[in-house]
Amino acid sequence: MLYVYGSLMPLRVLEEIRFWKTQEREHTVVIRELVPTLEPEYAALLQQWEGVLAQTESASQQWIEAVLRAKHPVSPYIIDKVNELLYASIAQSKEFIRHLFLILERSRPVRANPVVQTVFLHIIRESEYFLGVLHAVQSSECYEEPRDEEAADTTAETRSPGEEQAHIHLWRGESESAPVDLNQLTATQEGTWTGDRPQAPFSKPVPIGGHKLPPLPYAYNALEPYIDAETMRLHHDKHHKSYVEGLNKAENMLARARETGDFSLVKHWEREAAFNGAGHYLHTIFWNVMKPGGGGKATGPIAGEIKKSFGSYEGFHKQFSAAADKVEGGGWAILVWSPRSHRLEILQAEKHQNLSQWDVIPLLVLDVWEHSYYLKYKNERPKYIDAWWNTVNWDHVNERFAAARHLMWLPY
Repeated sequence: MLYVYGSLMPLRVLEEIRFWKTQEREHTVVIRELVPTLEPEYAALLQQWEGVLAQTESASQQWIEAVLRAKHPVSPYIIDKVNELLYASIAQSKEFIRHLFLILERSRPVRANPVVQTVFLHIIRESEYFLGVLHAVQSSECYEEPRDEEAADTTAETRSPGEEQAHIHLWRGESESAPVDLNQLTATQEGTWTGDRPQAPFSKPVPIGGHKLPPLPYAYNALEPYIDAETMRLHHDKHHKSYVEGLNKAENMLARARETGDFSLVKHWEREAAFNGAGHYLHTIFWNVMKPGGGGKATGPIAGEIKKSFGSYEGFHKQFSAAADKVEGGGWAILVWSPRSHRLEILQAEKHQNLSQWDVIPLLVLDVWEHSYYLKYKNERPKYIDAWWNTVNWDHVNERFAAARHLMWLPY
């Protein structure tokens, strides 16, 4: 692990989180392999945790890269985001430990095997140890505490490592008499309406008019030769930034309208919020569904779902490329999960928001506005689309799918 101090202090925190979440993610796999007869509900729970922990691991890596590229001292915005990730990671591990204790106490195959029980206790101690490490980092003099006391109260109390572990074991004792509904036991908390469960990472709301341009998760030239550095610089730093600014402007003007009671321009500002908001959110996904050395056929759970929804990967690939090519003017091709139909779908969006469907979750998006490719490919959109497939980050698509697939409405 890296231990970097001074103006680069957030790197130490991020390195700890990344290592910590990698270990916990690998532990979910170890348990499933060690206990092949584990009850289906517990195996499914651990599989959910694998996706959730991978998402946090990926987020920490992206912020590590952002800090390394940032000007020093690190901006307050990045410090705040690292704080949010830290507190979310702590809350996440507490819940992970809680679920491990539940499996340890209630799974028949686990209770019947003393060796497996020993492994469980070792894994739990590992997570407890890292909770202690992160609490030590929190209390470090050179680490900035969260500025929002409410956020701290909702994610983790300020205890010493020993007190925190005592709290965890106290739960274990209480749990023996507490009924647990396995149907409500999920790692992501997706698809549940209760407010009693821990919030997902980054649960602190964005203030009205407070949206920020997210950091690019790689260097401008990282996707060459498929997407050139100058296009990436203009696309991220100029175009995406303009959508963030436009969304903030629209939100502030709508807030002013509520204060004054003057809604004479509400139609205009609602349109601005829809256009710029969709542009901001889609671009935020777009940067992360690409990576250096990406491409190739889909892998992991999304590969099986693509085959089930489209018949084959080749059929999906052709339809997605054709949808992107035939977007009229600027717009997007979008692979989505439909909680209503319980399958994947391919949609088009003109501009950012027109022709879109409600009640779907984007998984993979392709920007076909001319600013995405004109410097390199001129008006040859199909060549850009063919090249783009070499950048696809299927790991991130799987992370989004792992969370989205647990959200299902009654099918109609």
